Amino acid sequence: MPESVTPPRPPEPAAPAPRRQRPLLTLQVLRREQISEHMVRVVAGGPGFDRFQPNSCADAYCKIWFGPDGRPLDGSEDLEAIRSRSEREHWPVSRTYTIRDVDQQAREISIDFVVHGDEGLAGPWAAAAQPGEPLTFSGPGGAFNPDPDADWYLLAADESALPAAATVLRALPQDAVGQAFVEVGGPGDRQQVSKPDGVELIWLYRGDTPAGRSRMLADAVASADWRDGAVQVFAHGEREVMKSLRDVLFSHRGLDRRQVSLSGYWAAGRTEEVFQAEKRTPVGKIL
Repeated sequence: MPESVTPPRPPEPAAPAPRRQRPLLTLQVLRREQISEHMVRVVAGGPGFDRFQPNSCADAYCKIWFGPDGRPLDGSEDLEAIRSRSEREHWPVSRTYTIRDVDQQAREISIDFVVHGDEGLAGPWAAAAQPGEPLTFSGPGGAFNPDPDADWYLLAADESALPAAATVLRALPQDAVGQAFVEVGGPGDRQQVSKPDGVELIWLYRGDTPAGRSRMLADAVASADWRDGAVQVFAHGEREVMKSLRDVLFSHRGLDRRQVSLSGYWAAGRTEEVFQAEKRTPVGKIL
């Protein structure tokens, strides 16, 4: 009989690499601008701008880090140092915001915040931000750029995604054609948006219907005139509304997933922490 051979022991699986924390960057608030009834722009800059490294994504975003006092961190410590000396409930928390504009010549970045009174964390801070205050964030991240080979473009956004939609519209080819649907509370929430002449911007007013509870965005896309040719879609906003748009785009219109950027920015009735945690569960998945 052949000699018995003990099979080699499989190697132990490698331990997962620790998640790399992006370095924090601290700027100073330069000014605050009221750009519509419920949106405030914070413009920041200062010496820290020299460390800012913009990316090439049209939907570039950053994560602003807030301390337990409800104000952005001052940049004097990194996140691990703060966590090491604090109870978990006092750890900094982040809020994700689109970088609305980068002005390299003026050495400024602009971030737009939706403000509804005292609701939330970042909005109330932005509404009262004063020159000289710190603004500490990590990033930028991002994933989307317009496909120059698309025949036309379709955008759908609520006010949370309006800054991102605006940056995408600005990045479209000048000869681009298509439609952009933006849902806001009312006419006072409209703002100036740069776009190609061939892209129609359609404002949808939900009135007294609470944000995230209206179907008008999905209904508008479902009933829109559909052009011939290959479309590229950028649809971002409240999670359940995006699920409704998912059904319109994939089931009704038969689009390929590669044609669509579809993302939930928030979820009605959820805190930011719950919303982020639910991304890992079936209820939080859109695609």
